Amino acid sequence: VQLVESGGGLVQAGGSLRLSCGSSGRDFNTYAMAWFRQAPGKEREFVAHIIWDFGSATYADSVKGRFTISRGNAKNTMTLQMNRLKPEDTAVYYCAAKLGVGEEYVYWGQGTQVTVSS
Repeated sequence: VQLVESGGGLVQAGGSLRLSCGSSGRDFNTYAMAWFRQAPGKEREFVAHIIWDFGSATYADSVKGRFTISRGNAKNTMTLQMNRLKPEDTAVYYCAAKLGVGEEYVYWGQGTQVTVSS
């Protein structure tokens, strides 16, 4: 299984970007999909996740009210709409998937760079 992110790029502060995540390889039943990010010199941090069957979402406080995670129309796809971007949102964004409650995220993408200029 391979997750693939797309949609990153360079944007000015206050702008928007939309990230997408898709999967390839064997089919799997997702319990939850998530976005994480890692800025230079910092540890990877949680951004948002969505529980697949219920569509319920959880966000990090730093992005709440600005970012929206959504399931895609196809199985095991999702998007992250990022509005009112700030320079501190600059990071490599990764999508991930896990198969059951309480389990670790086992499938990861390679990441897509998001750069927000001031």
